[in-house]
Amino acid sequence: MEAPLNPEFPLDASSPAGSLAAYWVGPRHLAGDDGCLYDAVADTLTGLGWSSLAIIRGRREPDQAEEDRQVLRSTVLHISPDTLRWAQWTLPDEPFHLGDLPIAWQFSARADTRSPLAGWSAYFTFGVPGEAVSDFAHALDAHDAPTVVRTGPECVIDAVAAHGWYRDADQPNAQAADPTFTACVSLGEVPPLIQDADPRVLTLQPDDEGPLGWQAWVEPVMGAPCLWAASFSASVPHDIIAAFAHSLSSTAPVLRRVLPDSTRDRLLQAPAS
Repeated sequence: MEAPLNPEFPLDASSPAGSLAAYWVGPRHLAGDDGCLYDAVADTLTGLGWSSLAIIRGRREPDQAEEDRQVLRSTVLHISPDTLRWAQWTLPDEPFHLGDLPIAWQFSARADTRSPLAGWSAYFTFGVPGEAVSDFAHALDAHDAPTVVRTGPECVIDAVAAHGWYRDADQPNAQAADPTFTACVSLGEVPPLIQDADPRVLTLQPDDEGPLGWQAWVEPVMGAPCLWAASFSASVPHDIIAAFAHSLSSTAPVLRRVLPDSTRDRLLQAPAS
């Protein structure tokens, strides 16, 4: 499954004028999001029956026209039918960064509709393959109790190991890397600002280790910017994260028109006829 790809993204004569050529590429975790991460995930959520609404916050002076209002923050919120789970597209606001990349999607869940607080949250920057985020959404939607942890953390590493990723010798059930050691999934202390209902986060001292959560990222070159990053707070059920990990590490090719500059040379490519 390999064919040369013009780095300038040539036009495909068989496609409508002005469109980019489409290619089947792999491995998936290096393929990026094709510049359509919102559409890929939003279409999945719509197909699952989640409702959506746009939230816009801004400032308007007296007698100022609506079109001249200064928009300070805008998000698109998707809510499951039982209102126990929701997802926010936050990239336009860039509220905070993960691995020096702005968060694009934030998923959350709660145990009871009487509580306005999320039991956990998961964060995905732009660049995460939309297929993996969509499979995470499917697993979250299918979970009958989205805040209940029923499996151990080893299921996450089992998911990637099944696709040829290498377990860490010192932490075989808590860390694994792809065969090129470009991508990693790891269970460890979560970055700052990751929202979770675990009460231990409220009593931590500066030198204390907080609750452990899963992280995933692609670092094309050591010390260089990440292609993408994902973070899961400590209370996210491991089996839901395992669905993301299984999809992320899948060996099945994905369709792409736009390839990341940092990993383009590492991708196997075949024209999509």
